[in-house]
Amino acid sequence: MHRDRIVAFLDDLLSVGSIPDFQPQGLQVEGREDVKKVAVGVSASVELFRRAADWGADLIICHHGLFWDGDSRVVRGGLKERLRLLMENDITLLGYHMVLDAHDEHGNNALIARALGLRDVEPFAEYKGAPIGRKGRFDPPLPHDAFVARIREAIGGDPLVFPFGPDPVRSLGLVSGSAPGDLHLAVAEGLDAFLTGEVREFVQETAREERITYVSAGHYHTETFGVRSLGERLEKEFGLEWTFLDVPNPV
Repeated sequence: MHRDRIVAFLDDLLSVGSIPDFQPQGLQVEGREDVKKVAVGVSASVELFRRAADWGADLIICHHGLFWDGDSRVVRGGLKERLRLLMENDITLLGYHMVLDAHDEHGNNALIARALGLRDVEPFAEYKGAPIGRKGRFDPPLPHDAFVARIREAIGGDPLVFPFGPDPVRSLGLVSGSAPGDLHLAVAEGLDAFLTGEVREFVQETAREERITYVSAGHYHTETFGVRSLGERLEKEFGLEWTFLDVPNPV
């Protein structure tokens, strides 16, 4: 399949440009035109690119790409090595960030809501006016231990939990990645629990005082869903071979 056809398909599928972002969306590094094998991963890194090259990937899709607003434009160190690996192996790199958090079908948050068995799922939390997260209810409500066990099974890793909310858990708001500030929104909406990838110092006492359960399930772990879903979609649409390259990160 021609590289540019894949890029156009994904850009259209994910409505690139519909949400402001602080990294380029879609094509970041151009490689060979003919694509047969696609590697997907959460974050651009030397380790990910080495493994993709060893596997024979023609194209890589990342959630966290190479270039971010505010980063130095000097090419050295890790960035130099990442670019060298891509260019010497003629591999194309695509990055999809906010649009892949927000997407109704392939987005991290929609897929986590589905994996957790949430019902009556609705948009929750915004980034610059665009809905990113999801909220929903458990029917039947989940006892706290069962709630945490379901998170471990669906997302993986070892979540950090501040269990100050109602037991059983009836409602949950979630935002993949790093969104501890949205705890306040979950409180304002009267949710029993809030899940995101990371935690900050204020969270423990805020959760205790507001009687809400806070789950830090890992930035990495909450953002494996979208890229894997895109790999499956490319296989279905174009018959491309794909693999998820897991470079675990405890954060």
